[in-house]
Amino acid sequence: MSYAFPPAPVIAIPAMSSNPFPVRHIYCVGRNYATHAREMGSDPEREAPFFFMKSAQAILPNQSVMPYPPATADLQPEVELVVALQTGGRNIAEDRADDRIFGYAVGLDMTRRDLQKVAKEHGRPWDMSKSFDGAAPISAITPEFYTGIINRGKIELKVNGEVRQSADLGDMIWRVPQIISALSRLVELHPGDLIFTGTPAGVGPVVSGDQIEATVAGLEPLLITIG
Repeated sequence: MSYAFPPAPVIAIPAMSSNPFPVRHIYCVGRNYATHAREMGSDPEREAPFFFMKSAQAILPNQSVMPYPPATADLQPEVELVVALQTGGRNIAEDRADDRIFGYAVGLDMTRRDLQKVAKEHGRPWDMSKSFDGAAPISAITPEFYTGIINRGKIELKVNGEVRQSADLGDMIWRVPQIISALSRLVELHPGDLIFTGTPAGVGPVVSGDQIEATVAGLEPLLITIG
């Protein structure tokens, strides 16, 4: 088949002891740690899981320099456990959700917070505050074969060596099987989908020259410099 112009290349993430992982969709869970929900002015006891998306084009490889994005003066990183799916489906039961997982990675949900604030105030979509070039830095994926099912472990963000965010994955309001099940009732999930599972409290701005280290126990650390 011929096209009007050459199709974009497949976006893939390195995977430890495996072929690269081709990315299809990036889904993100909002306010999945009670401390962060309260930090952002919400009541975590009253909300069901909700989701937003980033473009696969937003992927930024580990140890990259991220150019400071345009149209913001308040760029904020949010450290997250990322779940990579090897199979998908609709209406997935919670007790079958772990079967869909290929592996795990460390991700950063980079956010233009000032744009998000304006969008919230006017009841507008968050898209341009969450999905832009470099907005989804991610480490190599560690297959579940090596980690087992991850539901606990330290998650932490450092900026220039100083701890900003620190929590345990066990603090998540909705665990990974609940997230996969809830999302599969909204859309059909597919192999290659990534799910960013939310961030703990402690978010704040970064500036050009800052070095970001994001870690989840048992996974490859994610190191990014703001250009």
